[in-house]
Amino acid sequence: MRYPIYMIKQGIRNEEKLFDDIVSLCKRRGFVFQSSEIYGGFSGVYDYGPLGAMLKRNIEKSWLKKFVETRDDMYQLDSSILMHGNVWKASGHAEGFADSIVECSECNTKWKIDSILESQELVKGAYMCPNESCDEPLGSVDDIKKRANSFNLMLATKVGAFDESSLETYLRPETAQGIFINFKNILDSMHPKMPFGVAQIGKAFRNEITPRNFLFRVREFDQMEIEYFVEPKRADEYFEYWRAEIMEWLVSLGIDMNKVSEYETPKDDLAHYSDRTIDFQFEYPFGCDNKTGEYPKRELCGLANRTDHDLIKHGKASGISMEYMDPITNEKYVPYIIEPSIGIGRIILALLCSVYHEEITSSIDDGEEKRVYLKLPLTLAPYIVAVSPLLKNKPELVEKARHVYRTLKDAFGNVTWDDNGNIGKRYRRQDEIGTPFCVVVDFDSLDKKTVTIRHRDTMKQDIVMIDDVTKYIASQIGG
Repeated sequence: MRYPIYMIKQGIRNEEKLFDDIVSLCKRRGFVFQSSEIYGGFSGVYDYGPLGAMLKRNIEKSWLKKFVETRDDMYQLDSSILMHGNVWKASGHAEGFADSIVECSECNTKWKIDSILESQELVKGAYMCPNESCDEPLGSVDDIKKRANSFNLMLATKVGAFDESSLETYLRPETAQGIFINFKNILDSMHPKMPFGVAQIGKAFRNEITPRNFLFRVREFDQMEIEYFVEPKRADEYFEYWRAEIMEWLVSLGIDMNKVSEYETPKDDLAHYSDRTIDFQFEYPFGCDNKTGEYPKRELCGLANRTDHDLIKHGKASGISMEYMDPITNEKYVPYIIEPSIGIGRIILALLCSVYHEEITSSIDDGEEKRVYLKLPLTLAPYIVAVSPLLKNKPELVEKARHVYRTLKDAFGNVTWDDNGNIGKRYRRQDEIGTPFCVVVDFDSLDKKTVTIRHRDTMKQDIVMIDDVTKYIASQIGG
């Protein structure tokens, strides 16, 4: 039995409302929730729901497989969020990790200068206050820069029972420093040969003044970072190597590479630790330019040559040598560091923008309908398979479906049970969350020992023997 049979008539994805559609889908289907929503929400902080947590974990697994598990030159680290305050003084973050802000003289709202220049248009030679209820002129670029103040992006905290004896520190704004301060420990315990890398996935925090655009600019986020230690004379070589590796990984995720570009950061805009930085940018569907009708390219992830800045600074501040001695030449040097840095939230947002599809379908039973589906790669989809009984009020079908479900669950893990609504509604729901295969147990399952397997992308339906279902799914996912 096959039901329902649909034909794809045309794709209808609306780029203008794509961003709102994705935000709505994330809430409705359990990918991403606003933090503290029952109390009105907490700006710039998001919770990953049941499906979002699974998608996030699958992206992390993909990153680990590509950059850690299949390599011989990589070590993992899980450093603490809280570190001694001297870490941030030595690294330069306590003084230099800041944004330039300007305050509106009318509504007293503070704005990042970069965001104003990026999102606002000149009106009679002046930029306007972004506050919709204000619209006060802020002045020209020169006027704004003259009024600028520096705002440190780190979130300060105190550790200790009493204010007078507590230790002042910060929630880390990046995971990298945890790697640098453990560099000597890794040398002494693992005895790595140059070049080698240390990889880490963890939380980072930034006191963003104007968090916005869903997962793009937030105050709490997850980073996947690698600090790759190399001979100084080979830094340029390995910079190019990691440049290619990042692009290869983005392709494997299913991100629309037509919307990916590279931006070479000008020398005068580089971070205090960087000798060279490339931002990999993505054309996110927000902030459309009214004049050109195009969306600006915004940072997706980054690649930096941090030179020996961090190790030198921590070596001087701590009194601990950060030199590496080559076991063959006996040459001593402080390594240069190539850093691929990736924020998981921005990757998820770019991925959803790439795999979100809308189309009109038609069937004999239901006529024309709009279908929404996420064309997620099989390795990233929260669920590989959804199993359903054709009718949930038929005990014999439910029992057989439960058996098929348990078999697939034991084999693949990320398998879900779905008996809510009719079969057409189940297909639509599973399409929206990106489930590649739907397995339906029907009356032929009782008589002929078969099930119907429906494919997400094509809506093609195959009849497969129950005993062969596991093998069939494994063949489809390459397992």
